[in-house]
Amino acid sequence: MSRYPKPSVTVDIVVFSIFDDHLKVLLIKRGRPPFEGRWALPGGFVEIDESLETAARRELAEETGLRITTLEQVHTFGDPGRDPRGRTISVVYCGLVQADQVSPKAASDAATVSWFSAFRPPALAFDHQQIIRCAIERLRQKLEWTTVGYELLPRRFTLAQFQRVYEIILQKPVDKRRFRRKILAQGELVEGGRARVPGSNRATKHYSFRRPHA
Repeated sequence: MSRYPKPSVTVDIVVFSIFDDHLKVLLIKRGRPPFEGRWALPGGFVEIDESLETAARRELAEETGLRITTLEQVHTFGDPGRDPRGRTISVVYCGLVQADQVSPKAASDAATVSWFSAFRPPALAFDHQQIIRCAIERLRQKLEWTTVGYELLPRRFTLAQFQRVYEIILQKPVDKRRFRRKILAQGELVEGGRARVPGSNRATKHYSFRRPHA
């Protein structure tokens, strides 16, 4: 027997979206112990012959049917006692999607799948409440130096729509002039002409991103 007991390794996936003017997180209802019937993040054990990201993509597809273009490794959680099945270390990934572009469907050991407020989720299994808070903080940090919010926007959008994404994630108002100056200075946007605002005679400027928009 090994002198050093080996912990198990799992992956958990935090999927965020914005709709109904709120930041949402995708959760599954667990269909088996531990925490059977409790809401949790999609995830599971890493197979011996697969990479961490491969495991994250497999578990996400198996439990929700989703396949996300970009998954970012966010943090690792390994406090003793976090999993009643034994010593378990979880590597957390985060992805962003447009809610109207995906159709989550429960599968594998997930009884059902649904979107919830990322800031006020239901009682969760394991330490998943802490994991979601960590993922939100990481998302907020990235807003300071990237245009991460583009994955939550349609292909063509207004600066007002983009600003609202920031306000929803930060949970506070954003100065309009400072925001527009910062975003335009990053050089990631391409003007796409003007289009009428629904319910108004006013036309407003629309933009798209230079990078491929999956």
